Amino acid sequence: MVPRLPSLKLQTDQTRKRKNISVKAAKTTTMAERKKEDSKKKSKWPKINPKTDLQINLLKETHLFTVPNFFTSAESKGFVQAAELMGFTHQASLGPTRGEAFRDNDRISVDDPVLAQTIWESGLNKFFTDIKIRGKVAVGLNPNIRFYRYKTGQRFGRHIDESVELGDGRRTYYTLLIYLSGGGSGQKTKTEMSSQKDSSVEPLVGGETVFYGPRRGVVAEVAPAEGMVLLHLHGDNCMLHEARNVAKGVKYVFRSDVIFA
Repeated sequence: MVPRLPSLKLQTDQTRKRKNISVKAAKTTTMAERKKEDSKKKSKWPKINPKTDLQINLLKETHLFTVPNFFTSAESKGFVQAAELMGFTHQASLGPTRGEAFRDNDRISVDDPVLAQTIWESGLNKFFTDIKIRGKVAVGLNPNIRFYRYKTGQRFGRHIDESVELGDGRRTYYTLLIYLSGGGSGQKTKTEMSSQKDSSVEPLVGGETVFYGPRRGVVAEVAPAEGMVLLHLHGDNCMLHEARNVAKGVKYVFRSDVIFA
């Protein structure tokens, strides 16, 4: 049985007012990127198996949740390999002086409704059975899938994630991150564990996702772990957060959003 997230209802008149937080993430998908994406042949994604015996961890009585081992090690590495074959594009920003968070990483953006539905139905959907936001229920993942790559020295400064209106009454309310690399690796087969011993891949150090409260104190710090899901509210109720500097290795992340309608 897959556990569910705690019941949640957010009312419009309870929306938290933001003070002194004007730094937002830069717009993430340009027309040039979209044209480039459309011209690419779709990469072969790894097969995603149905998920069972998943565990949800609530972080410090907030609406921040982690789910260890959602992707297996093979699935995580399969996405990394597919993304590298597609080719990353460097993503920067104008910086805080121009109202944007500091950003230095590499990314890919691809529209794939089938992949979004496959991952949603593999087990994520069961977490949201009791979640209701402003009269809406979770119906799937944003088909705009993004992959992030952070090499040594790269980071994403403090920012908030915007909610996206997708039409027909559909809007995103949760950010979905799935770490594709990191310490505390995901589930591995004996073959994978054996091959890892001979691997020359440098282990990831740093790259934590850190969340801040109203007074800028640290509320939660999440270290990347291969295959682990991180879910957090975005839009009006998004907590200020950052992706810390990668000190060693390469950090890979799968990103989408949970749609409510």
